[in-house]
Amino acid sequence: MDTATMTALAKMGGAMALGFAAIGSALGTGTAGMAGIGAWKKCYAQGKAAPFILLVFIGAPLSQTIYGMLLMTTIGKLAVANAAMWPAMIGAGIIGGIAMGMSAWYQGKAGAAGCDALGETGQGFGNYLTALGVIETVALFVMIFIQGALK
Repeated sequence: MDTATMTALAKMGGAMALGFAAIGSALGTGTAGMAGIGAWKKCYAQGKAAPFILLVFIGAPLSQTIYGMLLMTTIGKLAVANAAMWPAMIGAGIIGGIAMGMSAWYQGKAGAAGCDALGETGQGFGNYLTALGVIETVALFVMIFIQGALK
């Protein structure tokens, strides 16, 4: 196989990392967004102020797309330097992207619960945000450890 083909296949792994991470971010923000809208509706129906801070829970899963982009960039640079590692780069992109995407999706589910709880009680923001941070850590670890494994 020629170098150009191997490089292209390796870079495809990077694109998959970004793509799968972004799919998870879309699922997560969509899930949390629906819950946020529902929490705001409940507040309006009860004559309470709707907490704008719910946007933190809604937007939290977006960061995994950035992690996917960072992994894509690393894979792209490595692809140019060592195209023969293309199977490892495809595998890293697929597995890493899916893992980051799942983190985003479940962060969105937890964010949805946070939206409901905060909208109902007006309390616990720090606790709910801490839970999202723990879920986020999975994606950070995946990005860092995969980058280390490829180098």
